[in-house]
Amino acid sequence: MKLLDRVLSTPMTLRVPLLVAALMVVVSAVISERVLDRLHGMQEQQLDSLVTTYFDGLTTALMPAVLRQDIWETYDVLDRTHPVSNAVSPVETIVTGRDGTVLASTDPRRVPALSELPIEYQNAISRETSSIDWEGSRGFGYRPLRYQGKIVGAISASFDIAHFVQERREIIWTLLATNGVLALFFAAAGYALTRRMVKPVTTLAQRMKAGAAGLPSTFSPDEFPRRGELAELFHGFNALIAAEREKRDLLHRLAEEEKLASLGRLASSMAHEINNPLGGLFNSIDTLRRHGANEGVRETTLSLLERGLGGIRDVVRATLAAYRPDRAGRPLLVQDLDDVRILAGPAIDEKGQTLDWSVEAPASEPLPVPGHEIRQALLNLVLNASAAAGRGGRVAVEIRHDRKTDELSISVNDTGPGFDHEASRVLTAPGAPQPSGGGLGLWMVRRMVDAAGGRVEVGRASLGGAKVEVWLPAHREEERHDAA
Repeated sequence: MKLLDRVLSTPMTLRVPLLVAALMVVVSAVISERVLDRLHGMQEQQLDSLVTTYFDGLTTALMPAVLRQDIWETYDVLDRTHPVSNAVSPVETIVTGRDGTVLASTDPRRVPALSELPIEYQNAISRETSSIDWEGSRGFGYRPLRYQGKIVGAISASFDIAHFVQERREIIWTLLATNGVLALFFAAAGYALTRRMVKPVTTLAQRMKAGAAGLPSTFSPDEFPRRGELAELFHGFNALIAAEREKRDLLHRLAEEEKLASLGRLASSMAHEINNPLGGLFNSIDTLRRHGANEGVRETTLSLLERGLGGIRDVVRATLAAYRPDRAGRPLLVQDLDDVRILAGPAIDEKGQTLDWSVEAPASEPLPVPGHEIRQALLNLVLNASAAAGRGGRVAVEIRHDRKTDELSISVNDTGPGFDHEASRVLTAPGAPQPSGGGLGLWMVRRMVDAAGGRVEVGRASLGGAKVEVWLPAHREEERHDAA
């Protein structure tokens, strides 16, 4: 892998010539192997032909002496026999009898009569043809002597094949030199061609690097390659730069419009967040008008008005906090949860619905989650469940603080038809865009839960309708500041 990485990191102007040279080496090695194999075969055939001619001449002269197993006559024949070819010179000739022992040899001191045939001749005997020892520059031949279909003896001989070895060596050096020259030539040609091919791409890369701080300039017609894919690449680059400039100008023109659109989205969110507590506030004012003389009702209603106005104030604080992240709201109180039940009461009563409310949390201890955001998210979920449950329906809310995991869970169930795919996506997909029509309350819930680091799951409630479960982790270590 390291070698491959190094090769791939090498500049193309060097990588291509090196690959061409390597390919030439491989091709040359294959061709050289075939040439040497063919040469080997030709030399063996030539040796076989010369050995056959040599043995043919000896066979006629040696046959009478071998039939009589006459050692001295066999020596005399070998002594009087001369090579019949100047191409191959016999070094040693040995004649064996019926039992395979030596009758006579041209070198009786090394191979005396009645001795065993030397081991170097065994390969030729097993093949009944010639064999070559390239390292020793020797060739070996074998010819059985037959008379009336029976082997009565054999001739074994070794030959000097130094000229074969020299011829083989010269061819090897010729192949190496030729292949080396060709590899260098093609590598140099590849380097020159690659540099010429890569030059336009290098120019293009330099132009792109130079324009890193801003849009690079386009190429003039005289800078274009004449034809081919690179010319199309340069045309494409110019078209890309032109399109990018047009896009940049369009973005500048749309910048102000985007600012106005952002202000519109902010106003829409604030109006929705403020509108919910206003219903409860108007209801409280109506209660004061009717029952203001009752001290208990007056105190309760004024407290509700105070908390409702505080909620509107918190909406403004939360809006500011979205643009001033160095500030945050207060933790959630059980009183905030009670406010949600009170504020959602008019909508529940208007439709003749039943609200089941269950809170398992310490009344005197703040819950370690963002107060206003979760309060408003819960109110949105309850109002959405009330709208889905219909007249005479039922809404169930369960809130529990798990001390083991230090996590607050909120479950809102209803008897409505359940969520469609779009509503489920708005609630469960982190970062889902604001829906084009309706569903703003659910979208705000998703944003608030995301900001608190929580998660939302949507399912089917035991009541038959939709079930929304929110899990919120504790944020005890965060420092909170006034957002105003």
